[in-house]
Amino acid sequence: MEYIRFGNTGIMVSRLCLGTMTYGKPTERWPWALNEEQSRPFIQKALELGINFFDTADVYTGGASEEVVGRALKDFAKRDEIVLATKVFNPMGPGPNDKGLSRKHIMSAIDASLKRLGTDYVDLYQIHRWDYHTPIEETMEALHDVVKAGKTRYIGASSMYSWQFAQAQYTADLNSWTRFVSMQPHYNLLYREEEREMIPFCVDQKIAIIPWSPLARGLLTGKRTKERNETERAKTDAFGKKLYGEETDFVIIERVSEIAENKGLPDSQVALAWMLSKQAITAPIIGASKPGHLEDAVAALSVKLSGEEIRQLEELYQPHPVLGFE
Repeated sequence: MEYIRFGNTGIMVSRLCLGTMTYGKPTERWPWALNEEQSRPFIQKALELGINFFDTADVYTGGASEEVVGRALKDFAKRDEIVLATKVFNPMGPGPNDKGLSRKHIMSAIDASLKRLGTDYVDLYQIHRWDYHTPIEETMEALHDVVKAGKTRYIGASSMYSWQFAQAQYTADLNSWTRFVSMQPHYNLLYREEEREMIPFCVDQKIAIIPWSPLARGLLTGKRTKERNETERAKTDAFGKKLYGEETDFVIIERVSEIAENKGLPDSQVALAWMLSKQAITAPIIGASKPGHLEDAVAALSVKLSGEEIRQLEELYQPHPVLGFE
């Protein structure tokens, strides 16, 4: 395993982060989720492979993901040796204050997450999306207070417009509050709009970049095609259907398969190797739900693409509508 400094902080994280949205328990919204017994081996295997960075969220499988991840990490790892991240924003109940980034919800949500995770603190507390209904000053001060209370070591953000991220950082600086140290954007070979503004901004500000969906909901594994595009998860993944499906997406998928075949590698390793070749990227957030997923992802760290192969992977891209911010 390779390790890298997390943006401008002093901590080191594995070059791959295990995303745990799949783990917890099946629900009406997450019928494809794995239960606890099925989930634990993946977390244990990740640790054995040297992964020390784990990402979850309060909303994943209705809170069960945090519970399962917390128990597994307590059983399989030492708390100070791992970097644990979770998120806040999405609805966690039917009430009008059970969501968003108000001070009220943030303070309630962090305590609830810590209880489910079975820990006194998280290493990274992230806002899952931008809250258009709460003043950014209220959000940033509340997050600063969470840090000062010792409930998180750092704060991060996820998909939003670059001007919003800049506004949040400026607000923190203006008031001597805690700044975001990381950005979790939607980024992969099929969706590269973040290369226009967000990634350059993060590089300039020395902010860690930890992309979600680096394999485009599994489309870049080569196991899904335009004609055969329905996995069990895809059948109920309305959000995923909004993100991908343009004609050019499948042209790029075919190109990945061509290069992978020439190199004698799985498609997923080529797609991840492309992302890992980008100096701006800190640690892609990978998912694992079947045997071999983690081993394939770690093997991608050793795959080196030539300049020509990178050019071939990138040349087919066409601009996309901005997606994934909602």
